[in-house]
Amino acid sequence: MDNSSGVGVLDKAAVVLAALEAGPSTLAQLVAHTGLARPTAHRLAVALEHHRLVARDLQGRFILGPRLGELASAAGEDRLLAAAGPVLGALRDHTHESAQLFRRQGDQRICVAAADRPMGLRDSIPVGATLSMAAGSAAQVLLAWEEPDRLHRGLQGAKFSATMLSGVRRRGWAQSVGEREPGVASVSAPVRSPSGRVIAAVSISGPIERVSRQPGRLHAATVVAGANKLTEILARAHAAQQRPRPSSDVG
Repeated sequence: MDNSSGVGVLDKAAVVLAALEAGPSTLAQLVAHTGLARPTAHRLAVALEHHRLVARDLQGRFILGPRLGELASAAGEDRLLAAAGPVLGALRDHTHESAQLFRRQGDQRICVAAADRPMGLRDSIPVGATLSMAAGSAAQVLLAWEEPDRLHRGLQGAKFSATMLSGVRRRGWAQSVGEREPGVASVSAPVRSPSGRVIAAVSISGPIERVSRQPGRLHAATVVAGANKLTEILARAHAAQQRPRPSSDVG
């Protein structure tokens, strides 16, 4: 096995978690993606589920578990979350609407950071809130760049269409009007990892009477700029990590 640590069971568990990073998997899909024997894959997945590193979705498929998010937050090294606060605060101050950062987890999306409009009518989504992947501009962004089979599965029961997601990819942002909640509109844009994968969505949301029925016209450029700022911060941090450290040898 590549990248072997010498501790076989840990290496296999890491392979299972890496496979689930791509999305929900049945046991058969887990076997196909990992190359592990079926009893081994099942035993590891169930053991990881016991420790909340793996969970099940509504269809009984294996997904990454909530413990991973808890560990990432506790480590204090989640650069995305560390950088999100100032960026979301600037978005809120510029648009005068609430700003959020969403990540996908299985068939749901989770608000991992937020900056609320301080007063007046607002769309307040608390950190930790779990929302559907079937509606809302952030859901569109988190699904639009997925692989075709996952995109197709994600569209089943969704309030948006493949044509709409094609438009999201073309524009680089999404908008929704009354899609997730009546009276609420939002605009979202993708945050990308250093490898180019969409890993989160930055959003602003507020009442339709204030952000209009074409919220993208008002706020898309600002939201895209905020998302790009987070992408750049991650890229710079990754590049700094890759630089060789100066030698301590004395010549």
